[in-house]
Amino acid sequence: MTFAIVRTGGKQYRVAPNSVLRVERIAGEAGALVTLSDVLAVGEGEALKLGTPTVAGAWVTATVISQERDDKILIFKKRRRKNSRRRQGHRQHVTVLRVGEIRTEQGDGA
Repeated sequence: MTFAIVRTGGKQYRVAPNSVLRVERIAGEAGALVTLSDVLAVGEGEALKLGTPTVAGAWVTATVISQERDDKILIFKKRRRKNSRRRQGHRQHVTVLRVGEIRTEQGDGA
């Protein structure tokens, strides 16, 4: 099975063809095709190609399924014995992607 480690939004994800993942917001309408070119490693079964820091000529194509907002994150700060409390929250914007294919410059891929 082919897989890749990609970096987007400051995080790293292990992706395989036809997998669905939620990443930090990427611009694009639903149905748009996006290319993730920051590929850190590509694997095919037991064979693994590591990049230094990225694999040259490798990219992952994905289709935008939807633009959503994640669950609410609550931030609560309290300074004990000072009668000081603060509560804050936000919902992060996320993009839901379906991975299409993993390609390298040699032409192998999903």
